[in-house]
Amino acid sequence: MSVAVPVLPPHPAVGQSSERRARGSAASAALGRRGEALAAQYLESQGLVVLSRNWRCREGELDLVATDGVRLVVCEVKTRSSDWQGDPAQAVDRAKLRRLRRLAGRWLTTFRVGWCEIRFDVIAVHWPPSGPIRLRHRRGVS
Repeated sequence: MSVAVPVLPPHPAVGQSSERRARGSAASAALGRRGEALAAQYLESQGLVVLSRNWRCREGELDLVATDGVRLVVCEVKTRSSDWQGDPAQAVDRAKLRRLRRLAGRWLTTFRVGWCEIRFDVIAVHWPPSGPIRLRHRRGVS
């Protein structure tokens, strides 16, 4: 599903080379944070309640943990400013999904949540320096 997003403030990396962004610069981190904030707003607009953002433990981080009132929804958010690395959602491979499952178990333990159904989603945000922002939500990836 693709969603049209309203015009937002300028892209944080305008004027910087793609090589600098690719090296994991501060601009890239800022872009990722903005993508995660946009994804959280999107989930809330869809009726979900965001329970955790950027939850961390020793083993890693969960970008967004939400609930639709029935199940826990663990979302991995991938934000890119260009297509040169391919589709952002492709960065979520089997190893990443295994890590997300393990981290979801840690989240459940930390917050003392008993058994519940869990769905793993990927939200891909394409946020170019100019032009429309695109958000695509893949539900139930496994």
